[in-house]
Amino acid sequence: MTDAHDTAADSSLRTTGGAPPDDGGSSAAQAPIPLLEPREGIPPVVADEAALAEVVAAFAAGRGPVAVDAERASGYRYGQRAYLVQLRREGAGTALIDPVACPDLSSLGEALSGVEWVLHAATQDLPCLREIGMVPTRLFDTELAGRLAGFPRVGLGAMVESVLGYLLEKGHSAVDWSTRPLPEPWLRYAALDVELLVDLRDALEKELDRQGKLDWAWQEFDAIASAPPPEPRKDPWRRTSGMHKIRRRRQMAVVRELWQTRDRIARRRDVSPGKVLSDAAIVEAALAMPSGPQALAALNGFGQRVGRRQLEQWQAAVDRAKALSEDRLPQPGQPVTGPPPPRAWADKDPAAAARLAAARAGVTALAERLNMPAENLITPDTVRRVCWEPPAPATAESVAAALTAHGARAWQVEQVTPVLVAALSTGTAPGA
Repeated sequence: MTDAHDTAADSSLRTTGGAPPDDGGSSAAQAPIPLLEPREGIPPVVADEAALAEVVAAFAAGRGPVAVDAERASGYRYGQRAYLVQLRREGAGTALIDPVACPDLSSLGEALSGVEWVLHAATQDLPCLREIGMVPTRLFDTELAGRLAGFPRVGLGAMVESVLGYLLEKGHSAVDWSTRPLPEPWLRYAALDVELLVDLRDALEKELDRQGKLDWAWQEFDAIASAPPPEPRKDPWRRTSGMHKIRRRRQMAVVRELWQTRDRIARRRDVSPGKVLSDAAIVEAALAMPSGPQALAALNGFGQRVGRRQLEQWQAAVDRAKALSEDRLPQPGQPVTGPPPPRAWADKDPAAAARLAAARAGVTALAERLNMPAENLITPDTVRRVCWEPPAPATAESVAAALTAHGARAWQVEQVTPVLVAALSTGTAPGA
């Protein structure tokens, strides 16, 4: 049993009845204990300023890290806004907050400034939390901690089960969280998501420390907390599923017009774009270039449930693309800011291809020795960039500087530099 499991066994965790297990906890050898109810029951949903003020005061007076989670309505609503925020902190209990009724949670964010926030897969929730005024200054990501510690399954349910020995019910993860009022089973599920998050954090901290990786984890967590919001994606229509089937620029213009029309409708109706028109239908129309609504109606995705008015609106988008002059058609690909696709390296630069192959093999072997995914050891994009334009000469100092310039953390630089120095010598003539 690892120290992480020892930590779980040493904790006064509750059984489904609310009392500590007879042996003081659970271990990996025991069957997981179903976690059915939050220890203080399901809290009322905070949906007005007075209730929010009470929560702010309680959590400001709480102790230790605060567990934070957010539920979105992906696949149902436009965008990625939060529809429920869950928090738990020692001394404050659990809070469920409705950010639709309370859209500004900056007072709560300020009350928790300087407090360590515990999130699972932090990069998924931080954008929607930022929108409502909640931005951590310090965080612990239990999913990333699990990756660095070498756990094969890092979903919250899997981690709680393997580390703490409790079984979380995950059946409501993909429901429409914009539903009002939220059903009680959903609220129970939401409260349980933060029930053991701090316990999991404590166990993972001990396990990372045992493996000598705790400082690495803190560097990763600090990088997430200090990262600026991502830049808006350029030409998001190019990410339409099935885009690889599109070969001609005029067809690309049809995809662009349909995508942009769909996006405007979805934004106005506040529904997921896929519920307005599927990606498959957009690509189908671009390939067929229909001459009118009747021809469009014969295509997959534009059939019986699409009314005449909707068909005319989609056909108008197709016609706009058809009418564009050649100079206004989209170019086949986006401007490349980095190295070309690796599949082209062998033709463009065989020496670079050899360096990349050696680097990938070396990084993979090192990641296996460190018991973590290779992409967490160093991003594949960083490896490609250094191999495509290596520093000259490729010394430990110059490679370390290149890695740092590409955003690698100090621990990554220390671990990966020797591997890349060796790989960059591949294909180099003696004495070069």
